[in-house]
Parts: sequence; C-alpha cells; structure tokens
Amino acid sequence: MVNEKMCVGVEQERLMVRLDPEKYDEVIEKEGCRPMDFTGKPMKGFVFVDIEALNTKRKLEYWVNLALEFNRIAKPSKKKK
Repeated sequence: MVNEKMCVGVEQERLMVRLDPEKYDEVIEKEGCRPMDFTGKPMKGFVFVDIEALNTKRKLEYWVNLALEFNRIAKPSKKKK
C-alpha cells in the first residue's frame, strides 16, 4: 500500500502490480506478465509478473516504478463499513 492505495504485492511466486489501465495492453505482452484473475476474469489495471521475469534489480524496478507512477493518480478503494 502506498498513500492508502494498492500498489504492489507478492502472491506466491509472483508480483502483483497495479498500473494504469491505459498501459495494460502494452505491458501484458512483456516477459512473465500475466493477467490478474483472482475472480476468474482478468482485472484490467492489475497484472501478475512471474518471479523468473524479475531476475535483475532493473527489471524489478521497472514494475515497481510503473505501479508508483499510477499510484499518484489512482483513486483509493472505497472504505468498507
């Protein structure tokens, strides 16, 4: 969480990245990138990146920076009552 908004996370052997939905089609083609589909259907604006595709500091920084870039303009999730 960054600024009370989902940004990145680790799930099993992959990184979850929240990114600008406008960039989704571009990044989904990158090595190790997969749609995030917890519910059975892909969530545009969220992707999983396999650990094998994060084997250098530069590659990891790319995904984290992509998430942080979107975090500045992303709306926070609605608070549950």
